[in-house]
Amino acid sequence: MKTVASDSAISWDPVSVDDARAARERTREITVRTPVVRFDYDTDAEIYLKLELLQPIRSFKLRGSSNAILAAGRAGLADGVWTSSAGNMAQGVAYAARAIEVPAVVYMPDTAPQAKIDNVKRYGGEVRLLPVMEWAEVFRNRSNPGGSGVYIHPYSDPLVMAGNAVIGLELLEDLPDLDAVVVPWGGGGLCIGIASVIKTLRPECKVYACEVDTGAPLAAAFEAGKLVDVPFTPSFVDGISSPFVNQEMWTLAQELVDGSLVVTRAQIAAALRSIVERNRVVPEGAGATAVATALAGMAGDGKIACIVSGGNIDVQTLVTILEGGVPS
Repeated sequence: MKTVASDSAISWDPVSVDDARAARERTREITVRTPVVRFDYDTDAEIYLKLELLQPIRSFKLRGSSNAILAAGRAGLADGVWTSSAGNMAQGVAYAARAIEVPAVVYMPDTAPQAKIDNVKRYGGEVRLLPVMEWAEVFRNRSNPGGSGVYIHPYSDPLVMAGNAVIGLELLEDLPDLDAVVVPWGGGGLCIGIASVIKTLRPECKVYACEVDTGAPLAAAFEAGKLVDVPFTPSFVDGISSPFVNQEMWTLAQELVDGSLVVTRAQIAAALRSIVERNRVVPEGAGATAVATALAGMAGDGKIACIVSGGNIDVQTLVTILEGGVPS
């Protein structure tokens, strides 16, 4: 995967199948191959759940973070590693850095769930909180608010996307006749990684991003045919949603993604409740978003794989949803 950089932009190639296979070998001792199970819900479509919430940190983010950290190695990270994350990438970096005994610093928004903050600390990471909009700007400019070390971008990084692309390999091995895959879109690294492999090995399979309407910049970009900033409101669907899409991710999305499907907080809460009730697994808000789109019929009929991306949900948020409410 090559990069072309200028004073104002970065661009990435799609992940190659060889890069995805190399990432699978590199991360085999840290990540797990997650199961694909049929969603126990009566619909016209066959809906399957790719349970990335069963990774050791309860999120797919361990795939990309561990691939980037293991590729650099202890010698390459002598000054430590840092990232900016709402929580799951923060946990992935802290977990993988601990595995090779290098220090990790993570910048998190001051709106991050306490459960995710606590887990980062438990894995040995140093947490530094920033106001949410100041934190979001780190994704645009890749600047470290303080300190040193190697930056691992949560999504716009070739090694991170290659780690995520392993999910695409596993999906096609388990469900070779897939018609569609629905992937939560936060920054795009998960969706682009999976789509790179799917579109190479099964180009007829649709790959859809999914977003929540409290901040759906990819859908807005597809509608406008160009990047646009959108209103953004933090919500319990904290693993995704943003006011913008990075240019390099938009370029890849235009090539690899068949569109972005947008659902409401209420639809996501209802899907989350159904996953708990029917399949007895507990996703976070972002992890239920793909299922919400499939239940709404947005991804069509046929065999649909929904990426259940994470399960790091605050207990009180979960209680509210299970009682029939919609958290803010």
